[in-house]
Amino acid sequence: MASTKICGFDELGVNEAVKVEIDGVPIVVVRDAAGDVFAIGDTCTHGDISLSEGFVEGDTVECWAHGSKFSLKTGKPLNLPAYEPVPVYQVDLVDGVVYIDPAVTVAV
Repeated sequence: MASTKICGFDELGVNEAVKVEIDGVPIVVVRDAAGDVFAIGDTCTHGDISLSEGFVEGDTVECWAHGSKFSLKTGKPLNLPAYEPVPVYQVDLVDGVVYIDPAVTVAV
């Protein structure tokens, strides 16, 4: 599977979670205040809730339903009730464009 063009870097709002779906894989994309772009699995491992509807703070996204926070860097939950991580996907920035390949997860 090849990388898929998601959007222009400037189209991502700072600290906003954006849901994309690539080949049936739901992914949440976040640009943090430092300008880094992250892509993690969009589905909370506790309650099958879309993380893109949650709250971004620093390098975390919080599930709105039960409050579990997930690291945008590692995908690991930082508090209960979630205890399973979400996948983290490699993000490539090429000429101001964000690309993600859902077949490539980042080992953390």
